[in-house]
Amino acid sequence: MDSVPRLTSVLTLLFSGLWHLGLTATNYNCDDPLASLLSPMAFSSSSDLTGTPSPAQLNWRVGTGGWSPADSNAQQWLQMDLGNRVEITAVATQGRYGSSDWVTSYSLMFSDTGRNWKQYKQEDNIWTFAGNMNADSVVHHKLLHSVRARFVRFVPLAWNPSGKIGMRVEVYGCSYKSDVADFDGRSSLLYRFNQKLMSTLKDVISLKFKSMQGDGVLFHGEGQRGDHITLELQKGKLALYLNLDDSKARLGSGPPSATLGSLLDDQHWHSVLMERVGKQVNFTVDKHTQHFRTTGEADALDIDYELSFGGIPVPGKPGTFLKKNFHGCIENLYYNGVNIIDLAKRRKHQIYTGNVTFSCSEPQIVPITFVNSGGSYLLLPGTPQIDGLSVSFQFRTWNKDGLLLSTELSEGSGTLLLSLEGGILRLVIEKMTERLAEILTGSNLNDGLWHSVSISARRNRITLTLDDDATSPAQDTTWVQIYSGNSYYFGGCPNNLTDSQCLNPIKAFQGCMRLIFIDNQPKDLISVQQGSLGNFSDLHIDLCSIKDRCLPNYCEHGGSCSQSWTTFYCNCSDTSYTGATCHNPVYEQSCEVYRHQGNTAGFFRIDSDGSGPLGPLQVYCNITEDKIWTSVQHNSTELTRVRGANPERPYSMALDYGGSMEQLEAMIDRSEHCEQEVAYHCRRSRLLNTPDGAPFTWWIGRSRERHPYWGGSPPGVQQCECGLDESCLDTRHFCNCDADQDEWANDTGLLSFKDHLPVTQIVITDTDRSDSEAAWRIGPLRCYGDRHFWNAVSFYTEASYLHFPPFHAEFSADISFFFKTTALSGVFLENLGIKDFIRLEISSPSEITFAIDVGNGPVELVVQSPSPLNDNQWHYVRAERNLKETSLQVDSLPRSTRETPDEGHFRLQLTSQLFVGGTSSRQKGFLGCIRSLHLNGQRLDLEERAKFTSGVRPGCPGHCSSYGSTCHNGGKCVEKHSGYLCDCTNSPYEGPFCKKEVSAVFEAGTSVTYIFQEPYPVTKNISLSSSAIYTDSAPSKENIAFSFVTAQAPSLLFFINSSSQDFLAVLLCKNGSLQVRCQLSKEEIHVFTIDVENFANRRMHHVKINREGRELTIQVDRQLQLSYNFSPEVEFRVIRSLTLGKVTESHRLDPEVAKANSLGFVGCMSSVQYNHVAPLKAALRHATAAPVTVQGTLTESSCGSTVDSDVNAVTTVHSSSDPFGKTDEREPLTNAVRSDSAVIGGVIAVAIFIIFCVVGIMTRLLYQHKQSQRTNQMKEKEYPENLDSSFRNDVDLQNPVSECKREYFI
Repeated sequence: MDSVPRLTSVLTLLFSGLWHLGLTATNYNCDDPLASLLSPMAFSSSSDLTGTPSPAQLNWRVGTGGWSPADSNAQQWLQMDLGNRVEITAVATQGRYGSSDWVTSYSLMFSDTGRNWKQYKQEDNIWTFAGNMNADSVVHHKLLHSVRARFVRFVPLAWNPSGKIGMRVEVYGCSYKSDVADFDGRSSLLYRFNQKLMSTLKDVISLKFKSMQGDGVLFHGEGQRGDHITLELQKGKLALYLNLDDSKARLGSGPPSATLGSLLDDQHWHSVLMERVGKQVNFTVDKHTQHFRTTGEADALDIDYELSFGGIPVPGKPGTFLKKNFHGCIENLYYNGVNIIDLAKRRKHQIYTGNVTFSCSEPQIVPITFVNSGGSYLLLPGTPQIDGLSVSFQFRTWNKDGLLLSTELSEGSGTLLLSLEGGILRLVIEKMTERLAEILTGSNLNDGLWHSVSISARRNRITLTLDDDATSPAQDTTWVQIYSGNSYYFGGCPNNLTDSQCLNPIKAFQGCMRLIFIDNQPKDLISVQQGSLGNFSDLHIDLCSIKDRCLPNYCEHGGSCSQSWTTFYCNCSDTSYTGATCHNPVYEQSCEVYRHQGNTAGFFRIDSDGSGPLGPLQVYCNITEDKIWTSVQHNSTELTRVRGANPERPYSMALDYGGSMEQLEAMIDRSEHCEQEVAYHCRRSRLLNTPDGAPFTWWIGRSRERHPYWGGSPPGVQQCECGLDESCLDTRHFCNCDADQDEWANDTGLLSFKDHLPVTQIVITDTDRSDSEAAWRIGPLRCYGDRHFWNAVSFYTEASYLHFPPFHAEFSADISFFFKTTALSGVFLENLGIKDFIRLEISSPSEITFAIDVGNGPVELVVQSPSPLNDNQWHYVRAERNLKETSLQVDSLPRSTRETPDEGHFRLQLTSQLFVGGTSSRQKGFLGCIRSLHLNGQRLDLEERAKFTSGVRPGCPGHCSSYGSTCHNGGKCVEKHSGYLCDCTNSPYEGPFCKKEVSAVFEAGTSVTYIFQEPYPVTKNISLSSSAIYTDSAPSKENIAFSFVTAQAPSLLFFINSSSQDFLAVLLCKNGSLQVRCQLSKEEIHVFTIDVENFANRRMHHVKINREGRELTIQVDRQLQLSYNFSPEVEFRVIRSLTLGKVTESHRLDPEVAKANSLGFVGCMSSVQYNHVAPLKAALRHATAAPVTVQGTLTESSCGSTVDSDVNAVTTVHSSSDPFGKTDEREPLTNAVRSDSAVIGGVIAVAIFIIFCVVGIMTRLLYQHKQSQRTNQMKEKEYPENLDSSFRNDVDLQNPVSECKREYFI
C-alpha cells in the first residue's frame, strides 16, 4: 500500500494534536506524587503481616514501616485506589523500614474498577521492573508509555533471599479528565450537519473505546451517491470501510479497506485514529498503523445529513439498526475537531441522543487465565447427587487441544469430560472403559474469540450448546442417565488425584475462562483467589492474559501466521522464502552465485536483495567461459512494424519485464555492466532529427524520463552510433535514419548507461508521410558481473577495522560472508548497543562463535569444524537471529540453533558503529580476508571503505587456491580481481568449468588432420609460451584420450604419423575389438588388441593411451586393460600430424590400417586430446586459424544423443550467447516490414524451393536404389558409407581375427 506523503502526515497530525490540546491531562508537568495523601483504607493487599491493611507510602516509618504479606510467595500483591482515573507516568519503591525485607523485581497491573486487571507491557511483553537492593534507597522508574487508571497493583516477582517481601511505594502522575459515553447495544448518537451535504477533502476522527462484545458499529456515514465511511468491530478486530467512488457498491458488498487490532473485546481502553487527505489514509489502532490508498477517482468524501455513532439507524424507523450496535464505552470522540460527546452532554441541537448515558458502566466480570499446560487447574464445588447436571462458562484460547472440564459423577454414573481436540469441542461420558455418550460440535474454536459452552442434563437427556447466538449450529443431544458430582475440575487435574476423581487424557487447557455457572449459580472467583472457595494452581485470577502473537505479523514476505498460547508459527509456502519466519530467500542473489555453485546456462530466479523486501525475478543466466551474463526478457522482442504515427498521434509501446522496477534496479545496481540493444529500421522515417531538430523518436528509462539519444551514444548527446564514428549515410546528420532516404536503413547500437536502464517505453512519431514506415526492436536487458559477490578486503594489522552505520534489525537479522585467514583467532564483526550487542568471531582455529544479547542475557552459538578453518581457504559463515530462533551456519557443517524465549525482550537495539574486522576496543582484530558481507540482504561495500582506511587493502587474491578444483578435465584456474575463470585452452572440453564435451559426427570419408608445424593457441586466451607444442625432439611422454560411439567395424579412429614412417593407429577390427597398432624405429609392428566386448555397439566408449618414457598403458572405459614396456632399442620420433577418421594423405599405410581406413570412421567422437592439443575442438572452434584440415562432413553434435539411436535422432547443437535469438539487423524482418510485392515474391521463391527439394529427394532415392542393387551383387560383404545405414545394419561378428597378427591379446 502507498504511504502517505510526509508533509500530509505532518499536517494531519498537527491538526489532530491541536484538537486534543487541553482535552487530556497529559502535559510536561505530569509528575505529581499521587499516593502520599491517600488514606490507609486506599491500600489493600493479598494478605498482610499484621492482619489489617498497612499504609505503604514512600518513606513511611510508622507501625510496621510498610507492607509485608503473611507469606512471601508469588501470589502476593499490594494495591492502591487512587480515587479517580488519573494519568500515571512513573513509580518508585522502597523496602520495609528498618528491616531486611525488600523486593528486587516486580510487575505492575492497572484497572479502572479493581477488576479485570491489565498487565503493564513494554516491547509487547509483560515488563519486569528492577526493585531495591536494600530497605531504604528509592528506585524510580519512568513509564515508557503513560497509563490512565484508577487502581494500581504491585506484584512482587523476587525479593531479598535473606528476608521477606517488603514494600513502600509511590505513583507519579496527574489528574485526567475525559468525555465518556456509554452505549448499551441499542443506543446511538447522531451528529447532524448544518447543511444537507458534507463534502470533505480531509478528515481526522479519533476516539477511545472499551467493550466486552466482539462485534458492533462504532461510527457510520454515507452519501446518496455511494460514498461511505464505517468503523466496525468484527470478531474483536476493527474494520474500516471507506469509499470515495460513487460507482462502487454500498457498504457490505466488499472487503474492508483496512483491518487492524485483535482481541479488542477485552474490556480495556483502545485508541483509534483515522487521518485522511484525499485518497491517502492513515489508520491507527493502539500502536499499530496501516497506510493505504483508496480506489476511485474522487478525492472528496460526500456524506449526506449526518454521522451516526454506536450503530447505523434505519431512516424513519427509530430503534431499528442495519447492523449490530456497539455495546461499551467511547471516550474523547472527535470528528474533524468537533467534540461529539461534549456536544451531546450539553444537548446541542446538532446531536440527537438515543439512550446514551455519560458514565461508563463496568460489568463486574472476573476472568481467569490458565497459565501452564502441565499444571494449571481450577477446582470448584458442586451439589452432588442431583438428578441431572448444569454447567456453563465462556472460554478463549489459541491452543487446539486442552481439557476444559472433568467431573466424577455420582451414583457410579461415570466421568464427564469436556475438551478441545483439534479445535473441536468434545463431550464424553465414560464409565470404566465403556463410553456411554459422545458429542462433537464446533470447529476452529482455538481462534482466540470468546465461546460460550453450556452442558445440561435433565430427564435422561444431556445437551451440549455452543455459542447460543443466532449463528450457532443446531444443538447436539443424546440420552443418558447421570447424577451430578461434588467436584468440578476446570482446565486440568492436580497431580495427586486418581483418574476416577479427575481424568485428563490430553494436555491441560491454556487460555481464559469467565462467567462460570454450576447448577445455575455463578461462582465467585474472587473468593477462590482469597482461598475461601475451591482450590487452584497456576492461575491468574481477575485478568485474561491472552496475547495475539500474530499481531503484528512477524512472518515476513507474505508468510501466513498461526499461533498457540505460547508461540507463533509461519507458513512460508508460495513465498519464495524459508526459515522460521520466512526470512531466508530460496533463490540466490545473482547468476554469479549460481555459477559458483556449479550451475551452467539456464533459466533461474534471482533475489537481488536476499532477505530484503524485494521478491525474486526470473532471468536467464548465460554462464560462459569469461563472463556470466544475466538476461531479462520483456514482452515485445520481435521486430515491430510502425506506420501512421505523427506527433499528434504518436505510436508508443510499454515494455513489461515480468517484475517490478525495484527488482530490475536492484539487479542492475548489483552488476558491473548492463546493456540493451536498440534497433530502428527506417524508410523515410527520421529518428532523432539531428543535428538540431526535436527528436521524432525517444525512449523512456527507469525514472520515467525521456531520452533522445540512441544506442552507441553516451547519454546527453542526441546522436546515434554512426554519428560518433562519423560513418552515417549522410554526414550532415548524426543518425542513418535522419538522412530520410527512400531505401531501407537502420541505426542499431547498445545502450549501456546503467542509471537509465532498462528501456520501459518507446515512442515513434514520424511514419505518417507517403512511403514512410519503420520497424523497431529492443533487445533483452543484459548484464554481467557481480559487484557484491567478489567485494573483498584484506586486513593486515590487528588494530585495523572498517566501520559502518549501526545495523538496524530489531526483529530479524542475518549476516553472511566469506572469510579466509591463517590467524588463530579474531573478530569478524561487532556492533554494540546500550545493553544489546552482536559479535561474530573465529575463536580458535576450528571454532566460529556467534554471540548476541537482546536484553535477556548473552546467547552464544559455536560451530566446531573437524578440520582447521585457518587454512587460508575461503569459508562461508551465516548467522541469523529472529523471533523464533538464533542460528549459525559454517560451510556445510551442521547448523547450530537456539530457540528464542517466548517472553522477554525481543528487539535488537544497536546504537554504536558497526565494526568489521575488529572491535571498538581495538583488540582481537582479524587478520585475513572478508568477502561478500551482507546484512539482511544488503551489501556493505568493503572495497570502497578500505580505500580510505589504513591497515586494510581492497581485494583479496588467491581465489584459485579455494576454487581451482571447479576447473575440470585439464582446465586451468585463472585468477581475476573479481573472482576467477577456468581456462579450457589445454582441455578438449569447454564451458565455464571445462566440463562440456566438444563432439562431432563423422560420416564416411570425414577426416580431421592436425599438422604439428608451429606453435598455435587453440583459444584466444592462451599465451605463446604455453602453446609451443612443436619441438625438434620427440616428447618424453604422450597422453591420448578420446571417446567414441559407432556401429561400424572395421573403423579407423585415430592415426598419428611421425616425421619418419613411424605411426600409431587406433582402430576397430572387423569383429569390433579395439586395436592399437604402432611402428617405432622400423621395428616390427606392435599390435595390442582388446576384445573384452564388441566396441561397435552404439555405446559410448572412452579410450586413454598414456606413454611415459618406455612404459605404455591403455585404458578402455576407465579400466586398465594393458601395460607394456618398450625395449631400449626403440626410439620415439617427432610427431608430424594427427588424423581423426579417414587418412587422406598419401601415406604408405600398414595393410590392416589401410583396410580399416577404407571408410575411415562413421559415428560420433568427442573429447579428443593429444598432450596439450585438442584437435577436434580446434577443428570445430578455430578451423580458419588452427593448423587443422577438415575434409568431408563434420557436424557438431552431442555424442550422448547418438547412443542407442539412429543418426536421424542426433540433435545438432548450436551455441548462443542467450536464449533470445538475434536476427540479421541489416534490414527489417520480412514478415514485419516488407511491402506487399515483396511478400508475393517471397511466396514464389518458397514454391520454387519446394520444387527443387522434391526433385532432389527423388534423385537421392533413385541413387540409393541403384547402390543397393550393386551391393547385393558383391561377393564380400561391404559396410555402408553413411552413419544412417551403419546404425541400421548388424555388425558382422562371424569372421575370425585372422588378419590381426603379431598381437598382444587382452
